[in-house]
Amino acid sequence: MSETPIKLLFVCTGNICRSPTAEGIFRHLAEEAGLGDRFVVDSAGTHDYHVGSPPDVRATRIALCHGVDISNQRARRVVPKDFERFDYVIAMDQSHKRFMAESFAEGAAAEIYLLMEFAPDTRYLDVPDPYDGDEEGFERTYGLIETATSNLFAKLRETLD
Repeated sequence: MSETPIKLLFVCTGNICRSPTAEGIFRHLAEEAGLGDRFVVDSAGTHDYHVGSPPDVRATRIALCHGVDISNQRARRVVPKDFERFDYVIAMDQSHKRFMAESFAEGAAAEIYLLMEFAPDTRYLDVPDPYDGDEEGFERTYGLIETATSNLFAKLRETLD
């Protein structure tokens, strides 16, 4: 008898930096724990700037330096059906959360959270967008995402039978 997986969707603006990183880290944590089949993990963007594109090369490089391969992911835009399909929709910043709440959340089954709600000790509400920055910005963003995603994984792991 298989358990129903917990379904998570990570969302940022273009789905090439922050949300693919969060998806990759969460998936890596689940697989490392032998729980890959207990979670469905995906990511999307609020805008269609990069649909079909792989993650930013800097995000891919930083993730790989941490043992997380996100190179096979492809950007997509969040759609209304996501709010029926996923249990948790995790926004990278307040503008994403607001956009989704205003556009899709009415009557939706999914709960919408800010990723940084799972890392209150960092004192960040938003995951900074590293897109216009340098490698150091991508590394800093990776660290924040890793902290919050690890805490989220630990919290959801506790709910598994």
